[in-house]
Amino acid sequence: MVARPRLQGRLAPLSAVVVILALLPVIGAPRLWLLYLFLFFIYLALANMWNLLAGYSGLISLCPAAFVGLAGYTMAILTWFGWPYYVGIILGSIAAALFAALISVPAFRLRGIYFAIGTLVVPEILRYVFIIWVPVGKPVYGGGAGYTVKGVSDVASAQTYWLALAVAVASVVLMRYILRSKFGSGLAAIRDNDVTAAYSGINVFKLKLYSFVVAAFISGLAGTVFYVYQGYIEPASAFSVQWLIVIMLATVIGGEGTEEGPLVGSVIVVFLYFLLARYAQISLIIQGVILVVIMLAAPQGIIGFIRKARRRRSLA
Repeated sequence: MVARPRLQGRLAPLSAVVVILALLPVIGAPRLWLLYLFLFFIYLALANMWNLLAGYSGLISLCPAAFVGLAGYTMAILTWFGWPYYVGIILGSIAAALFAALISVPAFRLRGIYFAIGTLVVPEILRYVFIIWVPVGKPVYGGGAGYTVKGVSDVASAQTYWLALAVAVASVVLMRYILRSKFGSGLAAIRDNDVTAAYSGINVFKLKLYSFVVAAFISGLAGTVFYVYQGYIEPASAFSVQWLIVIMLATVIGGEGTEEGPLVGSVIVVFLYFLLARYAQISLIIQGVILVVIMLAAPQGIIGFIRKARRRRSLA
């Protein structure tokens, strides 16, 4: 009886912020602001899902680009067959979730660093497949050259902004729900020690599968919305390691295994995205160096560092 008002009290500020963000296109906010926020929403949704896997499930999944790219390609190709882009968004996300369920069977046989390496090659395989893929028959053509997303040229930027905001809010609310449920408690037990969790009666494979599929679906939503905004998709960028580095940066900078971490980290990542735009050729190297330095200097991230400082102050 006490927890519900407390939860509602925490959601009230979030609801107010969401309303303000939703009104920005209506009140004529600068387009550059909306672009910053659009990328923030996409990165936040992706970082939340990677945090669900790595931070709370103990699954160091290195294949988020596979879900982003596969969902984006599914959506783009469906538009070539006359399907509306908004239907493609849902079906593309479902395709990503089904793909996650498919690869989970062999992937979950691997543990630790072997699981990470195994998932790392998945986007590369998909990238190669879509590069050499040559569709047969009309109206689909393009193959490795990529595809334009049909029917989105008339979509207002405000609409894609609101779609990205909806996906980001859904990822935040979903994380809050999961972490306060038995599902979240089971994931925490698996992260700490999956063998002990299994002996305690927890269905380890089932919970891992659920978290993997959920992460793939939301990542697919974020990816499809991004490609609706971009209007074009091709293999090199769709399955690029850039997605992984951005997501890991956002989570690690903010604080892996914390609710607020991806939000704080996504703000910083968007800032870095535009700051490093002039260094496009070496931006990946710079981001990789930043990631390694942060993992060595402050592995708990900004939120973890703040919490640790508060504990020290309370004990002093």
